[in-house]
Amino acid sequence: MHDASAVVVGGGIAGIAAAVVLAERGTKVVLLERETFLGGRAGAWTEHLPDGTPFEMERGFHAFFRQYKNLRSLLRRVDPTLSFLRELDDYPLLGPGGAAESFAGLPKTAPLNILELIRRTKTMRFRDLVHADLPSARAMLAFDPDRTYAELDGATAKTYLDGLRFPSEARQMLFEVFAHSFFNPEDDYSAAELLSMFHFYFTRNPDGLVFDVMREPFGAAFFTPMRRHLEALGVRVVLGAEAQRVLRSGDAFEVEHRTSSGALETVTADALVLAVTVPALKALVSRSPSLAEGAGTIFAREVKSLDVTAPFAVLRLFTDRPARADRAPFAGTTGVGLLDNVSLYERFEGESRRWAEAHGGSVVELHAYGLPGGLTEGEIRADLMRGLHEVYPELRGASVVHERFLLRQDCPAFRPGSHAERPEVVTRVPGLVLAGDFVKLPFPSALMERAASSGFLAANALLARRRVTGVAVEHGPLRGILPSALA
Repeated sequence: MHDASAVVVGGGIAGIAAAVVLAERGTKVVLLERETFLGGRAGAWTEHLPDGTPFEMERGFHAFFRQYKNLRSLLRRVDPTLSFLRELDDYPLLGPGGAAESFAGLPKTAPLNILELIRRTKTMRFRDLVHADLPSARAMLAFDPDRTYAELDGATAKTYLDGLRFPSEARQMLFEVFAHSFFNPEDDYSAAELLSMFHFYFTRNPDGLVFDVMREPFGAAFFTPMRRHLEALGVRVVLGAEAQRVLRSGDAFEVEHRTSSGALETVTADALVLAVTVPALKALVSRSPSLAEGAGTIFAREVKSLDVTAPFAVLRLFTDRPARADRAPFAGTTGVGLLDNVSLYERFEGESRRWAEAHGGSVVELHAYGLPGGLTEGEIRADLMRGLHEVYPELRGASVVHERFLLRQDCPAFRPGSHAERPEVVTRVPGLVLAGDFVKLPFPSALMERAASSGFLAANALLARRRVTGVAVEHGPLRGILPSALA
């Protein structure tokens, strides 16, 4: 009997999670990643300031919430005590005219957290609940994996939030900023998915909404040592290798990939993990007709149903002066144009702090999610700067020493009605599994935690075929605190 083998296509969080678990349990793993660095959409790469100083650029700020149990399990492979994380004191929300909310100090169980939030906010009072649509409001506390999607997946998040009939200021400050955090615009985002996220992050989250951040860039702190860890486990990590197509050869998979030198090579294995972005997955499956044969027709149809959401933008600024000393390291924003949040990197990340101390400035990052179509880079940048100056007016006169603008469109869409055909981890093709933050999971999860969880589940599914025990996969409560019949 030959040794079990697997090819993992995609070196982001999902692919790494699958590769680690497989290798730990004796599977020979080849990990193919098209970029020259690990991490996928959470990865980092080296760029240079005008004076030649190197810095690690990322696609955006990463929040490590305490309920990200599976992601934290993955992180512990290279830092058992998670010493490279530090907790932020608050998660403030900023709006126009100086409006502000805070999630610091809230109780961690519902409905106490909700009652306390209403008590302390200036945008809503308990008497406002008299005018609210109570069945819609109860649905937040009565999430059910089956009923919620059956009843609300066809509706948009905007329709649902409008139907709550909460005061407009409360809707903006407490709900719009939350909905936008998942990259999907409200009018093209499933109401059921929004409720699943509200359940996962707030109503049934026993760890609260305050989160941890990396003390150094994600790439340097985690992905570089993770590569060493993978290789120590025997994983062959191939960077700059873009998968071109997959062929079935009996019970084996042959993955053709193009190397950084342009050569076309093939790796063969018993099992295959596809852990790439939605566009890359759709392109790879379309070039691999053998994956669509027999029962694979259902798999191919499910992959074809996937899509990406609207673009998002990241603007990182190196300024010649800092923000006010009392500003939070991270703040969500709403009602100030396209701007969704502001990060002051020198307040939590060592690389940026060292630059700020040497130059007397700040490393500011601005994000905008779910962007409307037709905007130019210049228009997006100008709008982000207007938003920054509204919430942090002390930076109006700051000079920008250097900046880096990113505009990307590869985050998964969760459109109304998409849940039914969304593929799961285990596919109809024997030996082929999926991993990524686009995959349908049997429990509520999102973003980096969804990627890590799906990677663990993918590895477990392949190991189960050999009767090998996989890794524990943790998740929170499946249902809300109210019975779904009350919704």
